[in-house]
Amino acid sequence: MSSEGGEAAPSSHRNGAFQVDALVEAKAPRSDQPAILDVRRPQGWRASVLLFAGAAGLLLISNGADNVPLAAWLAPVLLLRFTRTQSLQVGLPAAYAVLVMAFAFDFRGMAPVPGVAYYIVLAAFGLPLLLPYLLDRLLAPRLNGFVATLVFPTAYVAAEWLLSRGPYGTWASIAYSQYGDLALLQILAVTGIWGITFLIGWFAAVCNLVWEEGLGSGRARTAAWVCAATIATVIAIGGVSLAVSQPSGQTVRVAGLSKLDLPATQVDGPSDRLFENKATAADLTALRQAYSVTEDDLLARTEREMRAGAKIVFWGEANAPVLKEDEAAFVARGQALAAKYQAYLGMALGVRRAGRHSAVENKIALVQPNGAVAWEFSKARPVPGAEAYMQVPSTGKLLVATSPYGRLSSVICFDADFPEVVAQAGGLRTDILLVPSNDWRAIDPWHTQMASFRAIEQGVNLVRQTSHGLSAAYDFQGRRLASADYFQSADQAMISEVPTQGRHTLYAALGDWFAFACIGGLALLAAMGLAPWRR
Repeated sequence: MSSEGGEAAPSSHRNGAFQVDALVEAKAPRSDQPAILDVRRPQGWRASVLLFAGAAGLLLISNGADNVPLAAWLAPVLLLRFTRTQSLQVGLPAAYAVLVMAFAFDFRGMAPVPGVAYYIVLAAFGLPLLLPYLLDRLLAPRLNGFVATLVFPTAYVAAEWLLSRGPYGTWASIAYSQYGDLALLQILAVTGIWGITFLIGWFAAVCNLVWEEGLGSGRARTAAWVCAATIATVIAIGGVSLAVSQPSGQTVRVAGLSKLDLPATQVDGPSDRLFENKATAADLTALRQAYSVTEDDLLARTEREMRAGAKIVFWGEANAPVLKEDEAAFVARGQALAAKYQAYLGMALGVRRAGRHSAVENKIALVQPNGAVAWEFSKARPVPGAEAYMQVPSTGKLLVATSPYGRLSSVICFDADFPEVVAQAGGLRTDILLVPSNDWRAIDPWHTQMASFRAIEQGVNLVRQTSHGLSAAYDFQGRRLASADYFQSADQAMISEVPTQGRHTLYAALGDWFAFACIGGLALLAAMGLAPWRR
């Protein structure tokens, strides 16, 4: 074999040496170029179709209504393989289409958006869902082995974090697909949902590295072992935490109540005219009569639960309808009841004003055993659309009351989909977080399961009383203590024994530190991949 500037090899070896040199040159990168991962290996159309079909099928059950937790791990593996082995012009549009289709199926009936706006929301959601695949396709081929596997998971976290700052919070986060796996979910107390998103994305990227290079590759084996060991360690530590740090000590009896539905014909006409600012005296009288049925029933059932030993009673979201001018008198009735039984009462009020814009105060007032109102909290994040238009604006500031049963605070329904809102509860060292809510059948039980993640993140014991959905109580490790489904219950009441002490978590102290680390890491990876010497 000869080398540049050296002596010629003996003639008897020249042919064989030439063949070896040609083979080495064909497999090895040129010395003036960086070694990069070539992910665009050609493959037949049948393999592409199978990859695409497999990814599409798994995506349909990887989140939302028909969630299968394992599918959430496998779907990105196949879709990532598909986008890596296709041209940008083919792979990205196809991936976008299947992601939007899967999102529409997984969350069917869950978006409170009517008409054309629904399809606009779908199209908009598809863009951040596609972003991790786009960035991986552009950057991963320009980086080496193990480092290349970090592009997809960091981009996955970055995309979901950006979505969480939008009007729908953390809806569609892949992390929620892992509900019920308590050992894995304990990482929420450290990283929030972003840690789970990262692990799912990293698993997909490492599987693709092994797929491309085989286990004969040292860097593929290393990446596979590191990824597997990390996931196993997270689960093992979570399992140990569940065993040694579970709630102990005192509990308190908490009763959640939801109102019984009134026939719509009793209030439809007067309500419409009230919102149109055209209500007559007769309309106001009719509304008071209709509202009093619900108010009296809620107070009567509240007294029943207090007499049975409940020390904290609260109602579903806006369950007590009341005209603004009647609010003080109604709250006074609740104050008298709480003082009589020496209990705490969370009065979830839907206070009506004339007009349509800023016409409703959606709030909860916590009455103490001495009869005084400890605090009022108005819904911080009304659902975009009609609710946001009609609700009186809120400061969104959480308050806390110190009680013999721990520190008590509250958010309302949709607020719990925004980790940054519930983060205030962790900052206030809340022990029990009351979450009055109102859902509909399509998001039952999904919405309540989402809220349970906030309990682990912030170290609070969370009780969610839900009209038209699943009511449930969770301890600070995510164990479900009690539940009652609105559509399977006649009394619309849930009784739970809730720990009176929460715990401090790293996530409550540091917030979205892991998401920011992923965003910073993605920026660094982009700088490395796009550096001039790699062109």
